[in-house]
Amino acid sequence: MIMKSSVPVVALIALVVSRVQAFISVAGSGNTHVTITGHAVMAKIHEVCEAVAESEGRDFKPTGPSAEELLRACLGTATGEVSGAKFRTALNQIYKQNGFVDQDFMSSAPHHFNNEAFIEGRNLIIQGTAAIKANIRTDNFQSARETLGRVCHTLQDFYSHSNWVELGNKSPYANIIRPDLSIEKIADIAMPTCSDCASGTCPNQLLPAILNGKYLTSGYMGLFSPEKPQGKCSHGGETDLSSSKNPRGGISKDESHSYNANLHNNAVNLAAEATMELLEDIRGAIGNNNYLRLMGIARSAVLAFVIDTTGSMADDIAEAKRVAFNIIDSKKGTQDEPSEYILVPFNDPEFGPLIRTTNPDVMKSEISKIRADGGGDTPEMCLSGLQLALTGAPSSSHIYVFTDAPAKDKHLEKTISALIRSTKSTVSFLLTASSSRRRRALSASSQFQVYYDMALASGGQAIEVSKSSISQATDIIVDTSTSALVTILQCSRDPGRVENFPFLLDGSVSNTTIYITGTGFTFNLRSPTGVTQSNTVVNGPLGTIQKVGNLQRIQLNTTEMGLWHIDMTTTRPYTIKVMGQSAITFIYDFVEEFKGPHPGFAAIDGRPSTGSPAKLLLTLTGEKGPEALELQEVALMEVSGVKVSKGTIEKMGNGDYLVTVNDVPEGEFVVMLKGKDKTFTTLFQRQTTTQMSQSKVTIKAIADSSMLPGQVFKLNFTVTTNGTGGTYTIRARNDKNIPMTHPSTLNLVSGGSAQGTVSLTPSGNTVSGTDVTLTIEAEGPGGSDSNYAVLRLSVLSKVTDFTPPKCEIVDVQGICYSSSCNSSNWELSVNITDGNGTGIESISIQQGSGNFTQKKVEDGVIVVMGLYEASCCSTSVTLSAVDKVGNVGRCSYTMKSSAGSRLISMSLPLWASLLLYSFLHDAFPL
Repeated sequence: MIMKSSVPVVALIALVVSRVQAFISVAGSGNTHVTITGHAVMAKIHEVCEAVAESEGRDFKPTGPSAEELLRACLGTATGEVSGAKFRTALNQIYKQNGFVDQDFMSSAPHHFNNEAFIEGRNLIIQGTAAIKANIRTDNFQSARETLGRVCHTLQDFYSHSNWVELGNKSPYANIIRPDLSIEKIADIAMPTCSDCASGTCPNQLLPAILNGKYLTSGYMGLFSPEKPQGKCSHGGETDLSSSKNPRGGISKDESHSYNANLHNNAVNLAAEATMELLEDIRGAIGNNNYLRLMGIARSAVLAFVIDTTGSMADDIAEAKRVAFNIIDSKKGTQDEPSEYILVPFNDPEFGPLIRTTNPDVMKSEISKIRADGGGDTPEMCLSGLQLALTGAPSSSHIYVFTDAPAKDKHLEKTISALIRSTKSTVSFLLTASSSRRRRALSASSQFQVYYDMALASGGQAIEVSKSSISQATDIIVDTSTSALVTILQCSRDPGRVENFPFLLDGSVSNTTIYITGTGFTFNLRSPTGVTQSNTVVNGPLGTIQKVGNLQRIQLNTTEMGLWHIDMTTTRPYTIKVMGQSAITFIYDFVEEFKGPHPGFAAIDGRPSTGSPAKLLLTLTGEKGPEALELQEVALMEVSGVKVSKGTIEKMGNGDYLVTVNDVPEGEFVVMLKGKDKTFTTLFQRQTTTQMSQSKVTIKAIADSSMLPGQVFKLNFTVTTNGTGGTYTIRARNDKNIPMTHPSTLNLVSGGSAQGTVSLTPSGNTVSGTDVTLTIEAEGPGGSDSNYAVLRLSVLSKVTDFTPPKCEIVDVQGICYSSSCNSSNWELSVNITDGNGTGIESISIQQGSGNFTQKKVEDGVIVVMGLYEASCCSTSVTLSAVDKVGNVGRCSYTMKSSAGSRLISMSLPLWASLLLYSFLHDAFPL
């Protein structure tokens, strides 16, 4: 870990490096892994957004300093709401994995560059960076983010835990992230490195032989034993037992003290610069647009369909195609245009493949290929298709399932439930049936209950509709395929009763829609000023009511701010959901406290523990950033009951809050918050859609490396229970059908734990970068209690090519005048080679608004001859050449201009080109 600071105790707990630092302000005080990573990430995003805007010929001018204002400026001038939730979520996926290293790898020397483990630590960085690039080539951005967070932590620890700063170095050590270079002059295991420091506060313990010889060393960390090699430096600190053994003290620069403040500050600065260099290397390998996707800079809407393709589904398929085409065509060029399209067909026994694209024309083409065929018996492989969608779509997506048959694969029910909770995605079902299938369905209605349960658990809808009326039901897809979608209220009642449901509408909300599913009910809608409208009035003073099947959809025609009411009268089951568009929203995780050298809070992977207070870390986001918002109340609310448990709120700064709820509801609950929008001076209300509950069972699993194609990968896990002892059923499933083995049961006693191992063997031809979602479930005796762990694993082929392509500038032509740049142009000719490497995969313009054309020449090795042409209004260019494993070479050039002089066109000789390339290569290290 890099540094803590003298901040208040409450803030310090939250700022300590941990998974929850995903929720700590990147602009807050204190030097932690999260703040260092955050500052680097935001600076690089700003730089890339500026380059993209230049290439598109538009201005890039954020209206303020907040991340949300940066996001809006980066997305351009398209009309529509912009939500920061997707952006914040992507950054959190990086930050919480950054801190995850301190929790689950606290005793691993390579992860922290402790114990002089320089070679092993560097290998973690090199392998991790290769995995990031491979993941992005296969569009697996979440896995890439998580790996990036862990790599950043290890990289930054090099500067805090080694003596690089004490050696007088003023720039980062490029050899740590460049696989084509090696680490030099590591102190031998028998070489003493430190003098004794009885006080533990010596400004520099390093021996003169180490300093004068420029030898690399790092402190030894003794978490469980004071033993260390003779004469070696310790890490230092209260938890380091070795720091009491001669030579005493420590050389860690994690914290700033009076005796090491300058070293501490230098370590922070170098760690930040090194992180920027790492991000620049990744940017060069994946290109500007994919880099922004990696960072969550994308429109928030996603269109995701899971479609039954059996013989009776022709009408449904035609409607799915119609609504997809309508959304694509009508929302093109707006902020509501989907940033990603997901399509999963299923039949029996086949399902898949997952089709994922950012190109709307590809989505049109793929959905047009679907034909209704096969099936035979009624149950189909619906849940298998849904599993692919949940693991393939971005988190918090809205997924729509079209089917007219029960699920044949009901054994996946608990897996789907775990994935819904883990991804926080919403699943809605459009259930149609021909007359023959409807009779069979009614005779086995319990088989459809799984769809209703999943819709309720995720905050979605289960809409029963005839095939002739399905076009009316799909209006809900158009409603939710939009940006900045928020849930204001959601609840369920079974059985129903006479009840009043209040909800707040604030000035930022537009396009408010109410959905009520059920039959045999009446309702009355009341505005803040007392205007009412009953369910019998289709077009009334408050809105328009559309009824189709078991769904009533009320579109409000007024944006009146204040407290609204829905009065329900029925004894039958129903659900209510109120949604709208607003930039004001929040993201959250349930967390638990952990101990160790750098204690903190960690995001819970699964259900929180029964018997303990529930803790949440959440972040508010709005159009002008969190400073324009005030959080007033956070509560856990029963979905099917009336209990509301309020929490205590600790403000961490910049929209980040730690919330503790002592009286947790016993059943399923959701998170509800209320606050004040200072811009409109109105109160707002928001609610999560994903249901959660507590469990007496926990599952812990740690994935420490990538899988290799064709080789067995073993993952250990631990199941613990504070509930009933006995035989626990173990299930493990992955979304790529990779062969695997695991114990079917584990025996536990109450208060005890047991370990198991999952073994996976990906095929030898698995594409490098393939993302595998593994779900492990543990169910207690009689099925009374259960929990889960969801892990994202990557398959990565072994990389042997570490040499970047070479870019040679061979000619520059042009005449540029500063007074009339629009009337003149210039051009740059380059040769790009990859020697005996894997071959050039791509060449892109990293900076510049010109055009690049290329021609490949086969002559023993691949040579690409390229020509860059640009207006004299754009005088700088950086070209990135990437080989097939992600090594990056660059050419950069700036065309000078003056008021009256002409820049003579130049044709560089080979020696000058190589000299210039060498300079640029050093200026832009990989």
